[in-house]
Amino acid sequence: MLDLIPLPGSWTPHLGGRFAVATIVGAGGSVPRPVGTSMLVAESGAVLGSLSGGCVEGAVVALAQEAMDDGGSRRRTFGFSSTDAFAAGLTCGGELDIHVEPVPAAVPGGTPHPLRAALVHLAGAVAGEPVALVRRLSPDGVAGGGNAVVVPDPASARVKAPELAALLGAVGPGREGAETPANVRLQLQSLLRGGGAGLVPLPGPDGCLPDRAAGRPPGGPAILVESRLAPPRMLVFGANDFGAALVPAAKLLGYHVTLVDARPAFAGQPRFAAADAVVTDWPHRYLAAEAAAGRLDSRTVAAVLTHDPKFDLPLLETALGLDLAYVGAMGSRRSHLQRVDSLLSAGIRPGRIAQLHSPIGLDLGAVTPAEVAVSITAELIAARTRAASCAPLRETSGSIHQHSAPSQAPATLYQQENAWT
Repeated sequence: MLDLIPLPGSWTPHLGGRFAVATIVGAGGSVPRPVGTSMLVAESGAVLGSLSGGCVEGAVVALAQEAMDDGGSRRRTFGFSSTDAFAAGLTCGGELDIHVEPVPAAVPGGTPHPLRAALVHLAGAVAGEPVALVRRLSPDGVAGGGNAVVVPDPASARVKAPELAALLGAVGPGREGAETPANVRLQLQSLLRGGGAGLVPLPGPDGCLPDRAAGRPPGGPAILVESRLAPPRMLVFGANDFGAALVPAAKLLGYHVTLVDARPAFAGQPRFAAADAVVTDWPHRYLAAEAAAGRLDSRTVAAVLTHDPKFDLPLLETALGLDLAYVGAMGSRRSHLQRVDSLLSAGIRPGRIAQLHSPIGLDLGAVTPAEVAVSITAELIAARTRAASCAPLRETSGSIHQHSAPSQAPATLYQQENAWT
């Protein structure tokens, strides 16, 4: 439900009556929205949000009405159907597994339903702040699910915390109080700290986890985790035309953007007002201080646009010694070769230099600062996953949408080098 927060004020009155929460809990192939995407359906028929852009919404609304009528949850899979042109399905050929949880009307003076309380809590959360929603999903047709816990700081959450332990405590009818399997706890911990969303199946009444091969299909009790970390940081070094174009482009991708330049007359220009922060300092000194203060992580991006060796070289020496998601530097191929020679002379290992994106950006034929900003952000997106081919979609095959969770991203060279230390 994190994709619905904050709720529009005009929809808030519907939260007092009956409503249902429909959530994508599984996705396969080419689908428009990822796991965790939710849609609210009120008893009045009002709808907030979308799951597929229109392909299956009508059928999901009907399921939500059924769930509100009998109080039981619903779990349905929607895919492409070539045999029935009027069947609800995905024309894109993908598959969506959707869970519908009904929420009864509020009782004056009564304890709020956990999902209702979670929605109210999340609606009041500060935009961009890290938060997670952990929900226990009841099996298809079973009432009494909807238990939910809001976790304000998922990056440091402990699965053994009382609220989460209580959510995991009952692992199936007749197994109340049974020990939760270690792999379930580890999956939950990983999803909380990695960001994104995912489903963690729970053991059934026989104590076994879902296994199609063993005749135990999915659809039983499960934990749905939706975790939103603080926005990743982008550090743009260089108060010039290219920096001015890159700052708003990076904001569109959800980065918290800091512009850094050692020259006050350049950094103080109004055209950089879109940045979340503007810092006047020597770039390498600022980067080292931020790293020492623990304000950088493996999602941080550094774009070096100063195009001046006295700034670039000490900055790149510092950046290539950190665990950052991306380090790119502007310059020609000739300047890049000179840069490599200088970095090697400074003792930077070749493996680390190979991580440098230089010349920065994808080859789009970009010329203007705005076009270069598109080139850089395109490379940022492509660098997130090994599946990126950077070829036109019409020349590729396979799934278009790649909804891999951040926790599943390939390890950086820094992480590989330090895995056993």
